[in-house]
Amino acid sequence: MNRTILFTIILLVSCAIAGAQKSTWRQATDAELASLLPARAPVEKEHIETELRTASGIVDNKGHYIAGVVLLTAGYSADGKYSHYLLVQAPIRIGGVALKPGEYVFGWTRASGGDALSMHFHEAATGALVGTADAHRLAGPGRVESLHIWPPADKAIIQIGRFAIPYEIGEE
Repeated sequence: MNRTILFTIILLVSCAIAGAQKSTWRQATDAELASLLPARAPVEKEHIETELRTASGIVDNKGHYIAGVVLLTAGYSADGKYSHYLLVQAPIRIGGVALKPGEYVFGWTRASGGDALSMHFHEAATGALVGTADAHRLAGPGRVESLHIWPPADKAIIQIGRFAIPYEIGEE
């Protein structure tokens, strides 16, 4: 009988510890994003200005961020290849593209028919393509966002304009 009670107590404590260690994500504040994201993002051989008022991101209870901002690419050699800078501090899979912690840039082209965007993700430092995935038009009327990274508890999507791409946060 004592072993059963001891086992139950150990099991309850283990479950409480496991639950406490699980990451919970919330929307990052404007102040957090301003202190985290660069005013000039390092992209290949250049430092491209960012539009901080478009910044969006999420943060977990361990202080890991996934945040992004629109790049002001006019006059740079990015030549429309990139439109956004993305800082990843926890593993994430965006529309099937796995990103490890690091700095990325992404851009998009309209897919045929206009109901999807073909998004391409690149390493910021080298410009190397990491992968491509499709963002689909959101149903119904809604707010158009330059960039909005929704917390996974609300909607696990990254919204660009009227389009969204799902994501999953991986384990560290």
